[in-house]
Amino acid sequence: MNRDIVEREIKSKNGGIMLLVLLAATIASIFVLIVGIALLAEAETVVGGVIFAVGMIGVLLFPILMAGLKIVHPNEARILTLFGNYYGTIKESGFYYVNPFCTSFAPQTGKGTAIEVAVNTATDMSSGKKTTESTVLLKKSVSTKLQTLDNGRQKVNDVLGNPIIIGAIVIWQVKDPTKAVFSVENYYEFLSIQTDSTIRNVSRLYPYDDFDESGDDSVQEKTLRSSSIEIAEVMKEELQNRVEEAGLEVKEVKITHLAYAEEIAAAMLQRQQASAIIAARQKIVDGAVGMVKMAIDKLGEDQIVLLDEERKAAMVSNLLVVLCGNKDAQPIVNSGSIY
Repeated sequence: MNRDIVEREIKSKNGGIMLLVLLAATIASIFVLIVGIALLAEAETVVGGVIFAVGMIGVLLFPILMAGLKIVHPNEARILTLFGNYYGTIKESGFYYVNPFCTSFAPQTGKGTAIEVAVNTATDMSSGKKTTESTVLLKKSVSTKLQTLDNGRQKVNDVLGNPIIIGAIVIWQVKDPTKAVFSVENYYEFLSIQTDSTIRNVSRLYPYDDFDESGDDSVQEKTLRSSSIEIAEVMKEELQNRVEEAGLEVKEVKITHLAYAEEIAAAMLQRQQASAIIAARQKIVDGAVGMVKMAIDKLGEDQIVLLDEERKAAMVSNLLVVLCGNKDAQPIVNSGSIY
């Protein structure tokens, strides 16, 4: 924000009174004008000419003064300039009267007209491409309502270099209208560009998923898939630091889409499946070893069958094959001696 610009808030709501005064003055001017015309018709040239001139000045002047009437709706603000200089800011809703030569100053659209632009962003679900449409509104106020920015999806690389597709939405509002108008050319475009940069920079700091097979949860790092809420909070803080100078406040950042890029999606799916199979097998083996130990200990305690070390080894091998196999075991009946 320019250091010479200090916000001046206009709070006087005298628009209704000034409207009545100007209407009454305009009607009186019309009456004086009619009287002047009548006197001129009766050959009263001097007096009639003066009265006619006064009435004509009033008829022309008072409608011009009505340009100072300004209406501000709830959750909106008006930034006023007077002959190129900052005049004041109206933040509260109401009916105001200001200098009639003041003009409302709003973000530029690139065409040189001070109007407000509503940016509508849509995403093609098949291709993931973002399309942005700008709707021009004949409006010269700055909205301070909560707004949502959907910046679509973008391809980035995670910390491991894997290409991923990520999309996020930003819930934001204009906190300081004067800053937002005078600090940047168009705070809509400024927020959109900073959002792209923030999502790209933060996504590069984390892996998409954790493929650590050690099983130690204490050393597990944050990932985009499992820690999306925490990472979205990091995005919010960084984005807020970037748009602070534009008078914008970021309320929330939400990750709405996260996936591997098409070129590695199939390979990463196989890797995830392999990791899941290994983890499942590890659970099965741990359970099978425990069951075998329990069976041998139970047989020895109750002295049902006394087995030497060789027979114990054979029994352990058979039980592990049965418990860890993918198919059901086929029983074989031995009618002879187990020896």
